[in-house]
Amino acid sequence: MKILVCISSVPDTTSKINFTADKSAFNKTGIQWVINPLDEFALTKAVKLQESQGASVTVLNVGDATTEPVIRKALAIGANEAVRVNTEAKDSFTVAKEIANVAKDGGYDMILCGKESIDYNGGAVPGMVAQLLGQPFVNACVGLEVNGSEATAVREIEGGKETISVKLPAVIAGQKGMVDEKDLIIPNMRGIMSARTKPLRLQEPVSAAVKVEGVSYDSVPQRAAVKMVSADNLDELVRLLHEEAKVI
Repeated sequence: MKILVCISSVPDTTSKINFTADKSAFNKTGIQWVINPLDEFALTKAVKLQESQGASVTVLNVGDATTEPVIRKALAIGANEAVRVNTEAKDSFTVAKEIANVAKDGGYDMILCGKESIDYNGGAVPGMVAQLLGQPFVNACVGLEVNGSEATAVREIEGGKETISVKLPAVIAGQKGMVDEKDLIIPNMRGIMSARTKPLRLQEPVSAAVKVEGVSYDSVPQRAAVKMVSADNLDELVRLLHEEAKVI
């Protein structure tokens, strides 16, 4: 079995987000970059399948050279090899097209990824990849078992969960629950050392066309100062809730 795991390089959730002076771009200064957490669930599942079924795991990233430390971490977690498409990830369709181009001739039985990246939260790439490849697609996956040429996936739906069986090859987008958080793999020294010698193939993009352009960015407005109201002054509390908070 061959598994392709698509990973994004995203700012660490503890990073302070700022924009350039003209608000035209994200300010990357001082940012710590990590594997997109939802992609990490997918990667861990792939490594578990590697251990149980002898699967071969390839990680794929669409990004410039600055993403290579994140790719090396994925190799340290347990992937066998990596591919980096040498172009900046600017919009969902461009990324999906590059992933599909790598996957189409790779003979992969399954493409795993997170359902979205935590920086833009677009959630569009996995479905686009499936459409471009003409493969079945399961989104919001919280459980996955593979038996021969068939996969059984459990996904979250409104009000419950749904179990779906699909023929491979297929695209499956996971989230928290695909594996238990306690099972997420922390690279050990042996993994880190072996990652240095694992193959990382550089591939040039098939197209530079970008369909979406970010015009400007704004930070979330700061919260207003808290107003304290005496516990015995109910009239003032009601007035503030009605006239200022406008919740009653």
